[in-house]
Amino acid sequence: MPTIFSHAAVPIATSLGVGKIVSRRLLLFAAFCAILPDFDTLAFKFGIPYASQWGHRGFTHSIAFALLVALLAMFFARKLKSRPWVVFLLSFVAVVSHPLLDMLTSGGLGVALYWPYSNERVFFDVRPIAVSPIGIVNFFTARGWAVLKSEFLWVWLPSIILMLSLRGMRRK
Repeated sequence: MPTIFSHAAVPIATSLGVGKIVSRRLLLFAAFCAILPDFDTLAFKFGIPYASQWGHRGFTHSIAFALLVALLAMFFARKLKSRPWVVFLLSFVAVVSHPLLDMLTSGGLGVALYWPYSNERVFFDVRPIAVSPIGIVNFFTARGWAVLKSEFLWVWLPSIILMLSLRGMRRK
């Protein structure tokens, strides 16, 4: 999986790209939404196997989960100081970007993107992002540095291009 920092890159870039229609509260909420699917790692504490639909990269990494979170988030539009449709779109983009980035990584079992219709774990054919080591101690190693370089190239750089493109479109 990409690091927690890189999962937040897509909603941050999108928010900064579209501008004033996204409040600061919504930007922070979207960054949280981008890491929300990895809360499924708590399943390990309950003995739920990785490969289970309830395990890591299971149902929380699905399009259905992203839609559910986005629909629920709309009810908090007033607190997020944004219009409901903006909350829905940005929340959905944030959550669904997580499994899509995971599908680009070099490790794991894939993601259950199509749950509940299929429990099959999928990857993209091309997987250029180095999988992040688990645990803070393991992160501060040569492998952790390699992951950061990989993420800069395959996550941050495209996110910066996305942000600049959205700003350019907004000015036209």
